[in-house]
Amino acid sequence: GTAQELWAKALAISDPAGNRGVLLTLDQCGISRQSTDRVADELVRRHGLTRSAVMVNVSHTHCSPQLAGNLNGIQILPPDGLAKAVAYTRDLEQRMIRAADAALAALAPARIGWGVDAATFGFNRRENAEKDVLALRADGKLKGPFDPRVPVLAVHGEDGGLRALLISYACHNTTLGFQKWHGDYAGSAMAELERRHPGANVLFTIGCGADINPGPRREERFVEEHGRALADAADRALARPLQPVAGAFSSALEDITLTFSRRPTEEQLREAETKQQANQGMHRAWAASVRELIRTRGDKLLQYDYPVQAWRLGGLSWVALGGEVVVDYALRLRREAGENVWVFGYSNDVMAYIPSERVLKEGRYEGETSMVPYGQPGPWAPGLEDRIVAKSRELLARTAASR
Repeated sequence: GTAQELWAKALAISDPAGNRGVLLTLDQCGISRQSTDRVADELVRRHGLTRSAVMVNVSHTHCSPQLAGNLNGIQILPPDGLAKAVAYTRDLEQRMIRAADAALAALAPARIGWGVDAATFGFNRRENAEKDVLALRADGKLKGPFDPRVPVLAVHGEDGGLRALLISYACHNTTLGFQKWHGDYAGSAMAELERRHPGANVLFTIGCGADINPGPRREERFVEEHGRALADAADRALARPLQPVAGAFSSALEDITLTFSRRPTEEQLREAETKQQANQGMHRAWAASVRELIRTRGDKLLQYDYPVQAWRLGGLSWVALGGEVVVDYALRLRREAGENVWVFGYSNDVMAYIPSERVLKEGRYEGETSMVPYGQPGPWAPGLEDRIVAKSRELLARTAASR
């Protein structure tokens, strides 16, 4: 069933010189690079945009349909289910294009400003047992890195009315886990803010929250509580003077080659296919995915083209990173590049978890075993954090130079 409608939304931005960008946000768990490229290529063709000026971010709600080409390690659907996933994916791509078309057609003079507040329902799931979170939070004893920031971008029309609101938070969008469509806390926050601000289109971009969970969770009342907490943070930011966004828009997008650390042996693949174990269907799907990678990619099996994107809107900068990115990246990039940088995960291609060097060394789910549901051959090789951060800073500098 449908507990809450799922949305594809678009925000189009143009500077006085006519440089334009389109942000697409989706109530989806993930998306493949193939899907985002098909959408972006069509928008480039229709509207003359540069490829880097199209950004896609998924909210990572687990209460959403399976998309073709994503999470291949849990592709345990029967043939008719796989066909439905393909059909749904193609339909979603067309809806994304129509949303972007509508946003670009509706461009009008506006005043943009941004601010920041905070929400504290997220917690570092690697460092705190979920059952203890409420008590630990009450005692101020939660451990591990966490990013409470709720950045807000507000778009007001010439009449002063709020036309659009973009909010972000670095936390897994997984309060719920039932078999119904729902946008989770992000969907609840958007619905609440649209109720409070009639006529405004509210969008959500998820930050680097791959190792951050909402707490408490697993009950519908909690998703509404977290949604209200996020909406309250946004309204507090709106109630204070916002920093104006004025000047040029510029964008950059490049791939860097990341490397998986090892190739599974034939014995490991056979064991995954035959061993009686928990989630056996997932392990079989993982083996099938890796065999297909071996067949189609051969010696390039361990290489992955990872997307890094940067936007600059006057004095405000965004970095959009692919995959499920842990919180260390946002904290480090803001520390090194400034507090006017927003960092998104789950952007353009959700192919795997993206651990920091710290998390990679520690291993566990985010550092190692999460490669199974994603159908990837194995953990990343060391060095990925510095390469991703270096490319992010390079693209930020490039967009600043082109202002």
